[in-house]
Amino acid sequence: MLPERIEDWTERTIVCFGAHPDDDLHAAGTFARLIQAGNQVHLVMYTDDDKGSKDRSMTAERLTAIRRQEQETAAAQLGIPVENLHWVGHGDGELEYVDPRQLCRQGAEILRRLRPDAVFSFDPGAQWEQFHKSDHRASAFSTIDAMRASQWHLYFPDLLEQGLEPHEVPVAYFYESHEPNVFIDIETTIEQKISAFCSHVSQFGRRLQAYEPEMHEEDRAGFEALIRAYTAHIGQPHGMKHAEAFRRVVNDE
Repeated sequence: MLPERIEDWTERTIVCFGAHPDDDLHAAGTFARLIQAGNQVHLVMYTDDDKGSKDRSMTAERLTAIRRQEQETAAAQLGIPVENLHWVGHGDGELEYVDPRQLCRQGAEILRRLRPDAVFSFDPGAQWEQFHKSDHRASAFSTIDAMRASQWHLYFPDLLEQGLEPHEVPVAYFYESHEPNVFIDIETTIEQKISAFCSHVSQFGRRLQAYEPEMHEEDRAGFEALIRAYTAHIGQPHGMKHAEAFRRVVNDE
């Protein structure tokens, strides 16, 4: 049985589903803390993020390669090995147009293969659908649909033929939530969160307009200050110097 407090977990498997490389940054401090305690974290990216640049010299193929390298670098800052990165391969900005059944099956296959003790993802909302931009919204709902399908043997019987038995995910932690109920202290891992963020050079600051492989020094200083201020804003009302917020949902709720 899992301890209720994720801070007390050891030797567990956690899977984070995001629409893009860098979506896991919402939980980066928590992941670094979990890994330090001996847990395994896997990151799933539904898209290759092949459109997120305003540099007119950039191509989709080149950006795909850049984004993969940036995600590998960022993950390494948290202690996540490259073999724990899983690319589903859909086009950036087009996730809502993918066949929902296909997305559900792809997610269920990952869950049955990795058999996690917890899933992290964008918050689909509790009583009402929560607003996110399109890829984030699609990934939120595809993930909860996959969690449902993963636990019932009559969904996608071909997965059984592959030896992938049903798996019920005990608990989910939803980030970017309007209704958070859990706050994780990341004071000891805030530096890793900042380093992971700043590894995504192509996505932030002036490199979004004109790509270069290193983040501009002024941009890096500004983003570091912003992350510290934001995580302090989350944590201080709860007696923490820096924190990340989630909506925790237990499977039997």
